[in-house]
Amino acid sequence: MSQDQHAATMRYIFEAGVLKRAARTGWWFAGVKHPETIAEHSHRTALIGMILAAMEGADPARVTMLCVLHDTQETRTTDLPHIAKRYLTATPNTTITADQLTDCPPAVIDTITAAVTEYETGDTLEATVARDADKLECLIQAIEYRHQGIDNVQRWIDSSRTALKTTSAHHLADAALTGQPLAWLTPPPDQAN
Repeated sequence: MSQDQHAATMRYIFEAGVLKRAARTGWWFAGVKHPETIAEHSHRTALIGMILAAMEGADPARVTMLCVLHDTQETRTTDLPHIAKRYLTATPNTTITADQLTDCPPAVIDTITAAVTEYETGDTLEATVARDADKLECLIQAIEYRHQGIDNVQRWIDSSRTALKTTSAHHLADAALTGQPLAWLTPPPDQAN
């Protein structure tokens, strides 16, 4: 690997760091003043993806990778809310990824490009599970915002739930809708001391 390839790879890593500061903008329409960042969303999406993969018989490592990379293009486009997509012609995520990876080592380019392409085409079980993880994370976030007093989140819950494909994601959505976000703070009766 050349020094230029190392530098290009580091540029991509630095660029990914922008996701830690970039807000998920759709929540502003619901009245959330300080929504989670794209990186925070991607982190929990990856965790959900790993769990869903185990439940659905998919490859958890592959699904986690797809989830981690699914919004990395938003360093260049920001998180465009769905209403903006009515008025803008978006560049395909695969094109953005190719630009982001310019001059990186071939192995890095091939690995990331294959994962982004797989997620975007949605033709594998792993991509289906990763997409469900993305939608389920949005649904869960909406429930959490509702519990924090934001009332205008039902459309996110409904659209996310409608988009789910796997049986496991539907079951987890049902559990989220009937659960309490802070229930984990109360130990089960057999663990209470």
